[in-house]
Amino acid sequence: MSSAPLKQYQIPFFVPCVGEEEIASVVETLRSGWLTTGPKVRRFQELFAERVGADHAIAVSSCTAALHLALEAIGVSAGDEVLVPSLTFASTSEVVIHLGATPVLVDSRPDTFNMDVVDLEKKITERTKAVIPVHYAGQPCDMDAITAVAKRHGLRVIEDAAHALPARYRDRTVGSISDLTCFSFYANKTITTGEGGMVTTSDPELADRVRLMSLHGISKDAWKRFSAEGKWYYEIEAPGYKYNMTDIAAALGIHQLGRCDEFLERRRTIAERYSDAFADVPEITTPTVEPHSQHAWHLYVIQVEIDRLRIDRNEFIRSLNERGIGTSVHYTPLHMHPLYRDRYGYEPADLPVAAALYDRIISLPIHPKMSDEDIENVAGTAIRIAEENRR
Repeated sequence: MSSAPLKQYQIPFFVPCVGEEEIASVVETLRSGWLTTGPKVRRFQELFAERVGADHAIAVSSCTAALHLALEAIGVSAGDEVLVPSLTFASTSEVVIHLGATPVLVDSRPDTFNMDVVDLEKKITERTKAVIPVHYAGQPCDMDAITAVAKRHGLRVIEDAAHALPARYRDRTVGSISDLTCFSFYANKTITTGEGGMVTTSDPELADRVRLMSLHGISKDAWKRFSAEGKWYYEIEAPGYKYNMTDIAAALGIHQLGRCDEFLERRRTIAERYSDAFADVPEITTPTVEPHSQHAWHLYVIQVEIDRLRIDRNEFIRSLNERGIGTSVHYTPLHMHPLYRDRYGYEPADLPVAAALYDRIISLPIHPKMSDEDIENVAGTAIRIAEENRR
């Protein structure tokens, strides 16, 4: 059986930005004979920790793995509750379920789409163990407020920073603020290793636990057992997971990390040009940017004002797609999925802001390979659709 080809857009939603240096580094790694976790992973971890200002960085196979390990490290287990925003990807909440705990979904702020701290505090119970703020689209959450709530109630904070490299909150880099922070290097993220993730922390005990559990609970660096400095003997201290990163992925990541500021500058330029273009279009609302933060601009998410239009959000997307513009929606809120309806009894009205945002949001292309002409084409096409469909 042959599958239908993927639809190709004139301007795709995302194109990975991988250069010749990254390719050469991966080829060199392949030729070295060291493919799995080894010296390239160790170097990537060192560079990443330095970049975000954390004492420890542990490279893993995905951000999902990072979140799972972080929750395990703080002792989340059956009977616990973890506060998670509804407007996020499946993994943020599913790792809570995998540990036997219950995800308690929190509504969004209508401006930044980040976790609503008032709703967060309302949902804390005696069973609550932790909170996972998600830096939606690359805009840091109000970490001072979240940290204050967590301290009042004795909760641990694990940041889901899948969108937030490089981002800053006030004078701090995301990755150095909370108990643990989890990053993603998936293909469409601000830097990529194809698949991959990172856990950062400045707590040595949490770092040791994450390292231990990331590779079968083995008591020392497993890769050293097969090097000239290593030994064959090891001990298993806990029933860990197979979440290690490969040297192939790290070889790519090292060079991507070195280009992080270059990528951010282009993403910021694209975002500014979009916002300028849409400034006088009442049918399109542009993202809010907090003045005290550095936005990573992983996503550029507009809201279409459907009360001003003769079409809904889905038809707006269809019109963009028909005119060659790739788009996405981030996200269908978790509480609107069958899993959360059937297992936990959620209804759309239970988290009204997230539900209302879902009907209006569209993610437009934003990646470093976009040309100035591409930016003008995307913005101009969206404006024309809005004008053609005004009430």
